Amino acid sequence: MTADTHTATTQVYRVWIRATPEAIWDAITKPEWTDRYGYGGVPEYGELTPGTEYRVLAGIGMQSQGVTGPVVDGELVEVDPPRRFVQTWRMVMDDEMAAEGFTRLSYDIDPRPDGVTRLTVTHELESAPRVSAMVSGDFEDEGAGGGWAWILSDLKSLLETGAPLAG
Repeated sequence: MTADTHTATTQVYRVWIRATPEAIWDAITKPEWTDRYGYGGVPEYGELTPGTEYRVLAGIGMQSQGVTGPVVDGELVEVDPPRRFVQTWRMVMDDEMAAEGFTRLSYDIDPRPDGVTRLTVTHELESAPRVSAMVSGDFEDEGAGGGWAWILSDLKSLLETGAPLAG
């Protein structure tokens, strides 16, 4: 996996996964998948259509660390299965991060001719320095995890092997 050096305003991460675009789409949009990798979380999207408000509830892993209630909320901006998924994104489990407001999160899913799919995650973080630090993995040594790089590594492992990195 590669990660472009993050700035205060935009972070771009790319990972190549031996999986179909449809499998990756399901893994980023369906609760039965989203709670199995990264920090876990159960999205409540309702309909996957632009304009739909959503929230992500603490999943099993987060609950075991004492996290309850919604952790993220936002609105769906663009829904083009299985190619592109764009949403506003606000971390609500932390008051300081919630106060930074909504950021923009995009998933671009691009099948390659060799049976591998490139997933590019772009997180636009203007006016959200604390969220930027968190999703870049700056708080890893404080027990807050490795940000997008870790989440995408875990997703890749789950889709390719059937098991997440952390078991």
